[in-house]
Amino acid sequence: MLRRNFLQRLTFAGAGGLAVLGKADVGETVKVTYSIKGFTCVTCAVGLDTLLRQQKGVIRSQSSYPEAKSVIVFDPRLISESELKAFIAEMGFSVAEEHKG
Repeated sequence: MLRRNFLQRLTFAGAGGLAVLGKADVGETVKVTYSIKGFTCVTCAVGLDTLLRQQKGVIRSQSSYPEAKSVIVFDPRLISESELKAFIAEMGFSVAEEHKG
């Protein structure tokens, strides 16, 4: 069920995936690296990046399937770490550990 929801949202996001390129007025940012449980293929990592980048406050997201990790840069005024983790869980994945940097 979660995987189907993830794929449906990814398909829907495909047309507007580049719409977030024009983000401006970025204040202080935070960079976190999360180990992700649940990646089964490259599409999972690319899809999660696509959907994360559409979240208000996410500046950059780069996930790696082989390393099972996501590096996310975000504006903490607009989105919190708990909201990021909740969104990742909603997409069918989980955060195994985290590193700030």
